Amino acid sequence: MARINLLPWREKLRKQRRRDFGLTILGALVLTLAGLGYWHWYNQGLIDHQNARNRFLEKEIAKVDKEIKEIKELESTRQKLIARMKVIEDLQVSRPQIVHLFDELVTVVPDGTFLTKMAQNGRNLILNGRAQSNARVSTYMRNIETSPWLNDPKLRIIEHKDKDREAAEGSTFQLDLKQIVPKKEGAQ
Repeated sequence: MARINLLPWREKLRKQRRRDFGLTILGALVLTLAGLGYWHWYNQGLIDHQNARNRFLEKEIAKVDKEIKEIKELESTRQKLIARMKVIEDLQVSRPQIVHLFDELVTVVPDGTFLTKMAQNGRNLILNGRAQSNARVSTYMRNIETSPWLNDPKLRIIEHKDKDREAAEGSTFQLDLKQIVPKKEGAQ
């Protein structure tokens, strides 16, 4: 007898193919989602790593900025100390100059001339005094010009207080002059 298959085999085959196609689509979709998830996770890891590096660099920059600020403060303190040392050095150098100044003031004062007041501002001196005559003041100015420690005398004021007592008291005067430091013969 002949066998006749009356079952709908084509329908079964179609259902099988549809199921296989659906599973293939589902597998591809799952694989695509897994690939996208991995790609997102990988990029997020790169971003997190770069953010961590940026935070580290920001911390290091903050440390370096703090150190730069400290260095600037130290440099400022150093400059202040150098300025103080310069002042102290200048004072040490000028310490014997006051002795020379007073010695020279005594040496250049001619007879008949008296100093009543002296004021010093840096290297500038203002001398007030009395002299028996104007010639004594002129002699005093010439002596100052020849002095190695004093220079540039300028007469500011010369006056007679009382004409009747001129012979007794003489003239009062005010001189401006400069204190100098003579150059040593060996140093140029």
